[in-house]
Amino acid sequence: MASGIRSAGGVLWRPGKGDVEVCLVHRPRYGDWSLPKGKLEPGEHPLRAALREVAEETGVRAVPQARLPSVRYRSQNRPKVVDYWSMRAVGTDVSPPDKEVDEVRWLAVDRAVRLVSHPHDAAVVRAFAALPPVTATVMLVRHADAGGWSSWAGSQSGRPLSVAGWAQARRLVPLVAVVAPVRLLAASARRYVQTLSPVAEFLDLPIAVTRDLDEPRAGQSQDECALAAAACLAAFGTAGTPAVVCCPGSIVSGALERLSGRGADFTTQNGAGWLLAFSGATLLAPDPL
Repeated sequence: MASGIRSAGGVLWRPGKGDVEVCLVHRPRYGDWSLPKGKLEPGEHPLRAALREVAEETGVRAVPQARLPSVRYRSQNRPKVVDYWSMRAVGTDVSPPDKEVDEVRWLAVDRAVRLVSHPHDAAVVRAFAALPPVTATVMLVRHADAGGWSSWAGSQSGRPLSVAGWAQARRLVPLVAVVAPVRLLAASARRYVQTLSPVAEFLDLPIAVTRDLDEPRAGQSQDECALAAAACLAAFGTAGTPAVVCCPGSIVSGALERLSGRGADFTTQNGAGWLLAFSGATLLAPDPL
């Protein structure tokens, strides 16, 4: 059976006169108006691919915000999935749109819905229009691998990343950097700070440390720690501060349960995480990375 096609793109938006404008592209090969999108390169993360394709087709750099509905259809007699994110335009690239696009238009949402050639694109634009305003995006990550606790003779707070963990931490850099964070925040133990160290070096940002993201201490309950972490994350949304936050897996799960108001499975592997879009203190939807 033929393998599926993976693509990614976005609803690129900017402030307009009284409302927002979204970007559509015209592809002469297909003679259609569509949302900017394109195929993933081998091994490329869909979010990175979405940002790359949007920049290539529009000439505009963007910051991702909330996950939008994926689209599924058949192309070249193969199943195709296109993942979409809402994206805020932050700057014009020096390169013009690529050769697959011959015209770029910025339109009010209702005009964009009428112009797009495919009903599934119109549905994605409507989903974007239904979102509350996004005030901040936060990357929430679980610390990278630090080996087994029983193999470390020192205090658990001093347990360092393993060789595999350092590789995971380095792989995080290009993914978490896409939210253009201005704050890096880590739980107090060594492995959390080390997980963000490659990001801090790449972005030239300091790492702030807080015990509000730590696992329970003597006399604390898991619920108490999860509530403190949830409040810490929500504060970034209220302040409009894009950030990257690293903490234990149990705190990731507990905080997301409280912020989302549902008891879903928020299990997170070492060195993995979530894209969180906030509207004020309200979490719109956690997007697993």
